[in-house]
Amino acid sequence: MTVSVKVLVPAKNVEATQVTQYTATGVTAIIDKFTATNYSGSAATISVNLVTVSGSAGNSNLITKTKTLQASEVYTFPELVGQVLGVGDFISTIAGTATAINMRVSGREVT
Repeated sequence: MTVSVKVLVPAKNVEATQVTQYTATGVTAIIDKFTATNYSGSAATISVNLVTVSGSAGNSNLITKTKTLQASEVYTFPELVGQVLGVGDFISTIAGTATAINMRVSGREVT
């Protein structure tokens, strides 16, 4: 077994459409840190799904629904830390505003 510490999702803007941000391709992945920052001047929302292989983002795999971040707020999603993604599982997100929230995800990939 090999464990590699990785940036699963490099820092980026969260889109206002449902987007797959990371897929555990050929590995099992463990989320160690998931950070979102609202860099805008007003409140904005983000939702996060952890989707099993061949699934699609929806209410059945929604982990955080429309989490409101106030202007300049940073949130570290304790509900996502330690979550495991099996081979083919993925992280999907959607923001209420396309130009308000940045995200970054770090973790480990196990082969």
